[in-house]
Amino acid sequence: MKPLILYGLVAGGRWDPSRRIACSRELHIAGHALNCSHPPAAAMDARQALAWSCNTYFATVAATLGPGELRTLLAPTGLLGQTGLAGSLGNEATADFRDPQTNDENKLALLGINGVRVTPLEFAVAYRWLALQLAAHPETAAAQVVRAGLEDSASFGMAGAADLGGVPVAGKTGTASTETSGHGPTHGWFICIAPARQTSAIIVVYLPTGNGNDAAHVAAELLAHSPLSQAKP
Repeated sequence: MKPLILYGLVAGGRWDPSRRIACSRELHIAGHALNCSHPPAAAMDARQALAWSCNTYFATVAATLGPGELRTLLAPTGLLGQTGLAGSLGNEATADFRDPQTNDENKLALLGINGVRVTPLEFAVAYRWLALQLAAHPETAAAQVVRAGLEDSASFGMAGAADLGGVPVAGKTGTASTETSGHGPTHGWFICIAPARQTSAIIVVYLPTGNGNDAAHVAAELLAHSPLSQAKP
């Protein structure tokens, strides 16, 4: 959810994307160990923090949110409601979202740790919304920083494995624990706008067992064998 929230806050003048936050790569929130896995780095701005999915940076962002603001930022994206895309598959699952009541709950919800569960279809709709926003407002600071951060992520950052598919994409990985304690097996996510600058598709990969990097590898395989794949010399 990091790029969705970042876009909304920067577009609304609520966050300065040039602000830099130092990260020690160690983070604990309400008993949860949320250490960053990115390489050691100098203090990051918003573009860098998105490329490397820095939890410390986005926990700082979450600390600026008041009661109900997280829901307000997510509501326009379509992330929290039925998509209508399930068709004949039957009743569509809907997001489970509990409005954070404390500062720590805001942080855990924004980082996808507690208080929120969403479906791949809902993420597809949300990233379609984001792609349309980026295309409609390309000169705004919000569009520029989010697009650049997602492109960097899928090129050399945390989602760099997606670059192996031969199609330039703007994307984001995610790794979620199967247990509220934060221990045990994990789910892997990867979501991207493809191609990055001429959007034709939103690709969502969800792995019941794995991590975000695994999901980015699967996306690369899909892209390499898709009509979006660049012609090889």
